[in-house]
Amino acid sequence: MPARVSVLLTPGGGTVPPQATAVVVDVLRATSVLTQARLNGARAILAAGTPGEALALRARHPGALLCGERDGRRIPGFDLGNSPFEYGPGTVGGRTLIFASTNGSQALLAAGRARRRVLGAFVNANAVLAAVAADERVTVVCSGKLGGYALEDAAFAGWLVERLVARGARVEGAAAAFARRTAPRDAADVRALLQGASHGRTLRSMGPDYARDVEFCAGLDTISQAFEV
Repeated sequence: MPARVSVLLTPGGGTVPPQATAVVVDVLRATSVLTQARLNGARAILAAGTPGEALALRARHPGALLCGERDGRRIPGFDLGNSPFEYGPGTVGGRTLIFASTNGSQALLAAGRARRRVLGAFVNANAVLAAVAADERVTVVCSGKLGGYALEDAAFAGWLVERLVARGARVEGAAAAFARRTAPRDAADVRALLQGASHGRTLRSMGPDYARDVEFCAGLDTISQAFEV
């Protein structure tokens, strides 16, 4: 029986079957950032829906780092924001991260019933493909933006769907078929898409540090490992 692949364009767009592998996607910026954090030795990532939930989690996990953003900026009193350049090995190596971002955390929580959760981003796209290619059921959970659809997340979902189909997977649902039509063809397409997407433009307008984050997230296969949370 061929593998099945489906897509949720937003965290509230459906349910993740408990037998599925969930690929959680927030290209700009959470899953790109958390992939970098795991690459640099972060031990564990705990998702929190709100800053208050994050504080409650840290009370149960002394020594964990509070990480996340609201409106793109670090939450006051938190240790780290949502830039990949904050998550160096000297900062996150061996640490537990409690992560409360506007959109990415919601997708991580929505995928909580899944058999396993894999962080999905363009920065390690082919590693993600290799990590899930043998699974019988894959659901891509897009973070979107404030409950709505985000082009960059759907585009990554489409990129993954397209390549799983090439390996024999069956597309399930209109969202996966739609995402497949948005898939970028190559690294230049990925960069143009992220730079031009609404959220990419918003981040770039916030200053050069944010523009650098967008450029990082727009790199295709700059990281050769995939990570679960």
